[in-house]
Amino acid sequence: MSSENLPQPPEQQGRKPRVAVVFGGRSSEHAISVVTAGAVLRSIDRCKYEVLPIGITTDGRWALTADEPERMAIADRQLPSVEELADSEDGSVVLSVDPASRQVVYTEPGAVPKALGEVDVVFPVLHGPYGEDGTLQGLLELSGIPYVGSGVLASAVGQDKDYMKRVFTSFGLRVGPYVTIRPREWEADQAAAKGRILDFAAEHGWPLFIKPARAGSSIGITKVDEPSGLDAAIREARRHDPKFIVEALLRGREIECGVLEFEDGPRASAPAEIPPVSSHDFYDFEAKYIDSASGIVPAPLTPEQTAEVQRLAIEAFEAASCEGLVRADFFLTEDGEFVINEINTMPGFTPISMYPLMWQESGIGYQELVDRLLQAALRRSTGLR
Repeated sequence: MSSENLPQPPEQQGRKPRVAVVFGGRSSEHAISVVTAGAVLRSIDRCKYEVLPIGITTDGRWALTADEPERMAIADRQLPSVEELADSEDGSVVLSVDPASRQVVYTEPGAVPKALGEVDVVFPVLHGPYGEDGTLQGLLELSGIPYVGSGVLASAVGQDKDYMKRVFTSFGLRVGPYVTIRPREWEADQAAAKGRILDFAAEHGWPLFIKPARAGSSIGITKVDEPSGLDAAIREARRHDPKFIVEALLRGREIECGVLEFEDGPRASAPAEIPPVSSHDFYDFEAKYIDSASGIVPAPLTPEQTAEVQRLAIEAFEAASCEGLVRADFFLTEDGEFVINEINTMPGFTPISMYPLMWQESGIGYQELVDRLLQAALRRSTGLR
């Protein structure tokens, strides 16, 4: 990529805020992050903001990409990647870790580094480890650059289903039965670890769900109906994360609720219901993104149930010290109680994702939603708060 084709830094005086949209990443949710970035890029008001798209490849290189959202969609069941979008095979983007600078620098082997100007706010649309889990948030804190979404602690808690459930339990939120198998435990004695799982099944029944502890988009999750299926399910979960959790089946309706931070505090959206998908065992990756299974918005709940799930969603947001946005996922069990399954601190943000659809039902369209998130980030300082 020649230097004359690089994005040029805007004039410092009277310029519009510059937004770096950071996407892709090293996790198994790389492609969904790219799709999300395309939707966000289409919706940022260019009369109000400068935009700098930065993709992170699957091996961790930060690359400049063209501002071409139409290339970031799923087409013919094919998933997009940053590698396909990068302007150069070896050029890289570097953020300054000097909080007095906020400079973005572009480097290529054998070329003089080129300053691209300062970034005022980062919109990180990364999902999963190495982006949604507090790692990127820590880098941005060191750099002194405001960013959309939760800080280091809330991002880490929101990514780790084990600690997330521990936090919720400590705040009095009801969670379903589960057991966690940690890497050292599995590597030290697999037979004993499987024995714990079988004891759990004896108490709570089959089927079980085997999940990576720190992954999302239903990636790596297997529904296991009998003991013979455990080995393959554990291998699949550990392919994404050496730490995995085992959950009992909760019989009931799947209800989701969005939380958005306003100037006066967090508010909850109209909830949605995820109905059973006849062609899938559960609401897995293919059902969400390939086959585009959709939820019901608003969820057919009584006014009392709607108020209750909205209250619980905000409680979960506050319990984990979240900022910006969260999607909270619940089961409405057969006994009429809401059980929280998990939160997503950077939920799916594609045009078919439930979070923007719930806010659209609540009167806030996609473009306004993106703007509110950017304005909230610009109001918030980095550091302890």
